[in-house]
Amino acid sequence: MEEKTIIALEIGSSKIKGAAGIIDTSGSLSVKAVEEEFTGDIVRYGCIRNVVETTNAVRNVISRLEQRLSPRRIEGVYLSVGGRSLTSETINMERRMPRETEVTPDLIESITNEVTSTSVPDRSVVGITLREILVDGTHAPKPIGMMGSHIEARLNLISCRTQLMRNLAMVIEERLGLKIHYTFVRPLAEAELVLFPEEKKLGCMFVDFGAETTTVAIYKNGVLVHLVTLPLGSRNITRDITTLNHLEERAEQLKIQVGSAIPGTTEVPLAGIGQADVTAINNLVAARAAEIILNICEQLKYAGLTPDKLAGGIVTVGRGARLNGFNQRLEQLSGMKVRLGTPGNRIRILDPRMESSDAVDVISILAQAASANDPAECLSKPEPVVTVNVTPPVPEVKPEVKAAPVTEQAAATANPPRPVATQPQPEKPHRREKSAWSKMMDSFRSNVEKIFNEDEDD
Repeated sequence: MEEKTIIALEIGSSKIKGAAGIIDTSGSLSVKAVEEEFTGDIVRYGCIRNVVETTNAVRNVISRLEQRLSPRRIEGVYLSVGGRSLTSETINMERRMPRETEVTPDLIESITNEVTSTSVPDRSVVGITLREILVDGTHAPKPIGMMGSHIEARLNLISCRTQLMRNLAMVIEERLGLKIHYTFVRPLAEAELVLFPEEKKLGCMFVDFGAETTTVAIYKNGVLVHLVTLPLGSRNITRDITTLNHLEERAEQLKIQVGSAIPGTTEVPLAGIGQADVTAINNLVAARAAEIILNICEQLKYAGLTPDKLAGGIVTVGRGARLNGFNQRLEQLSGMKVRLGTPGNRIRILDPRMESSDAVDVISILAQAASANDPAECLSKPEPVVTVNVTPPVPEVKPEVKAAPVTEQAAATANPPRPVATQPQPEKPHRREKSAWSKMMDSFRSNVEKIFNEDEDD
C-alpha cells in the first residue's frame, strides 16, 4: 500500500474542524495537523443554517491545512454527520423457508439488499449496525452454514434529516468544489475510537457532550442497542450565565474558569469578580448540569437496562465533558463509574501542540477513513520532478556544399504526396465514478454482509 494523505471535516455547532492524516505503507495512521474555525450561530444543533458563511468558514480551515501540506492542494474530504436530527430505530428482516434449509451467502445477500433499500420519509439513512441474528429463534453469531427454516436479523437503522445532508453537499461539493469520499456517523466513529472492546461487551454508555447537543450511545454484548441525540449542550450553561448581565463570550469564559457542576463549590474569585458572583454562577452551572445528567441517565430506561447491567460504566467526550466537576457529578447521579474518553496510544500525533482529547471528533473520522478498504487520497498529485541536463554548446561546422544532380527520389522528397484523410476514431467512453451516496450504500451492503460472517469474538 502506498502512502496516502486523508482529510476529515467536522462541521459542529460551535466549531468547524479539519484534520490531515497520513496513512503509511503499513496502514498506520498519523495525525499531521488539526485546524478549527469558530462558527457562532451559522450552524445550529449540528445543521447548517447559513450556507454562505459556513462555506467561508470551511474555506478558511481548508486553506490553513493546505498551507501545512504545501504545495499540494486538497481535492477531497471525509465528512461526519451528527446533530439533533440523528436517530436510530430497530428494524427486523425475516426469511421463512418451507423446510429446513442451509443458510447460504445468497440468502444473506437477499436480506442485505432489503436492508439497504429501506427508506425513511424525509430522512437519509447514514448508517446500519447489527443488534442480533436469530436462526429458528436461537442467537446465531455466525449463521452461514447453519440449518433452519426461519432467519431473523435485528438491525439499527440510523438516519438524519435529508436537509442536513443536502446542505453539507451544497457547501462541500457545489460551492467549494471538493469531493466527498464518504460520510461517517460521528458518535459511532468516536465510540469506535475511545471505547475498549471489553467495555462494549460488558455494557457501557458513551456520551458526547457537545455545544448544543448531547449524544448518548449504549452498548451491550458488543453491539449498539440505543442511540439518541438530546437537544441540550454546554451552550445552555453559557446562556444561563448571560442572565447575570454578561455577554456570551464573557459568560463562556466564566463557565470555564470558575464554573463547576458540583453544587456548593467555591472557587477563588478572579480579578473583578466578587464571591457573590461566583456563587451565583455556580448555582446556575450546577442546576443546568444536573438537568443534562438526568436526561442522560434516563436513556437507560429507554434502552431497557439498569446501571448494574453496564459494568463498563460511562465514557465521555466533547468540550462539555471538560467542565469542572461534570464527570464527578455524572458519577454521583448515575451510580456508575465515569472516565474521559481519549484516543490514547491508538493514534500517533505528529503535532506536539495538539491535545488529542480536544479533537476526538475529527480524529475519529480520520481513523474510520484509514480503516476502510483502500482509503482515497485526498490531495492533488505531486508535480513531477523534471531533470534538465545542461551540456556546453558544440561549435557548428558547416560542411562544404556541392551541387548534385536532381534525381526522382529528391524530387519526391521536395514535393511529398498529400496525406489521405482518415476517419477519426471514436473516443472510448470514460468509466463513470461512483457517487458518494453509491459508495455509502455499497459500504452498508458490505458491512451488513460482514456482520453475518463475523465470529462472536470479533
